[in-house]
Amino acid sequence: MRLVRLAHRWTGGLIGLLLFVLGLTGTVLVFKDDWLRLVLPHAAEARVSDPSVIGGALDQAFAAPDRPRSVILASDSLGVLRLNYEDKARGAYAAQSGEVVARWDSLWARPELWLFDLHHYLLIGDVGKTIAGIAGLSGLGFVITGVILWWPTRRTFVFAVLPKAWKRPGIVKHHRDMGVWSAPVLAVVLTTGAIVALSPLYDGLAKALSPGADLKAVMAPPEYEGGALSADLNWPAMMTAAQARFPDAEARIVALPTKPGGLIGLRMRRAAEWLPNGRTQVWFDPADGRIVGTRDAMGLPLGLRVINAQYPIHAGKIGGVAYRLVVAIAGVVLTLLGSLAVVTFWSNPGGRPQRRRSSPSARAKDVGVGRASPD
Repeated sequence: MRLVRLAHRWTGGLIGLLLFVLGLTGTVLVFKDDWLRLVLPHAAEARVSDPSVIGGALDQAFAAPDRPRSVILASDSLGVLRLNYEDKARGAYAAQSGEVVARWDSLWARPELWLFDLHHYLLIGDVGKTIAGIAGLSGLGFVITGVILWWPTRRTFVFAVLPKAWKRPGIVKHHRDMGVWSAPVLAVVLTTGAIVALSPLYDGLAKALSPGADLKAVMAPPEYEGGALSADLNWPAMMTAAQARFPDAEARIVALPTKPGGLIGLRMRRAAEWLPNGRTQVWFDPADGRIVGTRDAMGLPLGLRVINAQYPIHAGKIGGVAYRLVVAIAGVVLTLLGSLAVVTFWSNPGGRPQRRRSSPSARAKDVGVGRASPD
């Protein structure tokens, strides 16, 4: 038990601040689309599902002199398009008519963008993503060891959102009790976050659940060499043809080819898919807009379907408002646990019992009693 206590204390003390950052940013990001609907023109509009209208907006976007490399289409939660450019720091939001309503040349110009980057990449790219994933695994260990340490004191359990007393004993007890009642949802959020962030876990889970399957081949585009990108593509007709292939699907992301011979890709989300942008795929020849290949996400191997579910579970993209609130509460709890772990650890790194300081009068009384004793 002593080793468990040491592991728990040092884990919390060393990564508590990082868990605080991940918890706080994650909580805010749960409500990202709600905030954008309040502050961004046209963001509160209902999603247009007519493929010819979607195609018209794409026609306008890709005909611009400063053509985007990809377009994320409007969703049920956000009624605007997002235009992404070669320079990843640049971007724009556009109404579903194709009219641009906001542009930026830096991630720092849009709070929802740098908050996302901070949560997923710690503002330092793939290295930060790996660190965040390791922090998620450490946080999971933090939860497990915390429950083990709580068990002997279970009779003193009290459900509370905030400590009753802001002194170290009260903070420690609240930290312990809150960690226990939130442990199930914290375990889910931390585990799914670590799987999404760490490629070995992500790929390993997929392979373990689909032994013998060539997952790279399953996800690869068709072996078809596309022509040069035409300036006269009929985007409404292309979107209509894709919708006919998957009538229950929602068009999500359109991406132009990134190299010679590449294809135009359209990601779609079928009704039964959890992933917000789906994994159902349609490929077009850039020369004439013909469909040259498709992939139905519902027919993917089990391993791929399971890993595709990790992000929506982690980010509260399933289950409606109720589950979003559960994920948000988990974020708030992680924020509190991380910050309180840092405070309590660094105020007493050795974990030694702290004696209560007696007042001068009490000390004088003790001295007097000692002198009066015959022993």
